[in-house]
Amino acid sequence: MFAKLQKLFNKQSLIILLMGLSSGLPIALTGGTLQAWMKSENVDLATIGLFAMVGLPYTFKFLWAPIMDRYTVLPLGRRRGWMLVSQILLIASVLVLSFARPQEDLYFVAMLSLLVAFFSSSQDIVIDAWRREALPDDEQGWGSSVHISSYLFGMRLVSGAFALILSDFIPFGQVYQIMAVVLGLGVIATLLCHEPKVEAKPPRTLQEAVISPFKDYFSKDGAWLILIFILLYKVGDNMAAHMTMPFYLDLGFSRTEVGAITKVVGWVGVAFGGLLGGALILRWKIVPSLFIFGILQAISTLFFAGLALIGKSEPALAFVIGFENFTAGMGSAAFVAFMAVITNKKFTATQFALLTSLMGVPRIFAAAPTGYLAEHLGWVGFFVMCSLVALPGLALIRPLQKKKVA
Repeated sequence: MFAKLQKLFNKQSLIILLMGLSSGLPIALTGGTLQAWMKSENVDLATIGLFAMVGLPYTFKFLWAPIMDRYTVLPLGRRRGWMLVSQILLIASVLVLSFARPQEDLYFVAMLSLLVAFFSSSQDIVIDAWRREALPDDEQGWGSSVHISSYLFGMRLVSGAFALILSDFIPFGQVYQIMAVVLGLGVIATLLCHEPKVEAKPPRTLQEAVISPFKDYFSKDGAWLILIFILLYKVGDNMAAHMTMPFYLDLGFSRTEVGAITKVVGWVGVAFGGLLGGALILRWKIVPSLFIFGILQAISTLFFAGLALIGKSEPALAFVIGFENFTAGMGSAAFVAFMAVITNKKFTATQFALLTSLMGVPRIFAAAPTGYLAEHLGWVGFFVMCSLVALPGLALIRPLQKKKVA
């Protein structure tokens, strides 16, 4: 296992790392960091919770994924061309958002956040398709772990922790402008990578690109079981994650304290959890890893309830953030690898987008009422509920294992 891991540390891993950073960074810009920006301008908690709806493009990205399977927009190639176009438009939309003011222009902020999510999810479609086509099946777990580690680093530490620290010294608008510059790393990755060679020919018509991926997927044994599992596996984790920033601030932590602890402890947890998860997937295979990592994720959610009981304590905050990042890195690596290996390379973009869109459903619809739930249940009751919500997804792993879907 370790000899194989040594061979996987190469230029391609670096490219995947940069792509993951570019893919994860926009999430916090329409999530936790935007929540902190709105809360600093006295936007009410219920409205902050409803802003989860700006993430709808992540849920419906499979609707325009067939266009990316069918057409090539630049001489760079089908995957690289779409990657570059989506990245340039994403950078532009973040720059425009940086000039908005949440308290005065709430609807304008919502519209721009929706555009950021649209171009970000479009980038995700092509990055996922490129990684699936560029790596063989037995390396999907490792590729996913590198992608997820850098994805979470970008989301939680760069546009999350680092952005929050900066916001204590400069206006949020300038923070967003810095984040737009960092997104340029994704452009560098696109220019460095090679267009993957795929034996399966791309769809010949748009109609084939739209219809055939779904016909192919639903011809699989256990197709509906897989879809239900994807919907449920991370629902509790996503609900809890959506309200962590208001939770930290309500306990009395400053944005700098949260950002500094997340930057140090969170990155160690993400990196170690993601890479260890990738190594363990090589040994245990994907489906057993999903079960073990899923249990750890549910436990990490319970620790938030413990922090609510303890109150403001920097050591406790460091432990909770570190363990949550550790389990998130492991669980997400196995989850994404699972979705990758069940896709057909002829329709990579559409099938992968369909599956990852379903993965995003809990982040949008289940997260939307979290502000109301936290207000009525209190923080302890809210996080205990989020932990229990993870159990139905874990219960489906055994039937998936019997069907040998991955």
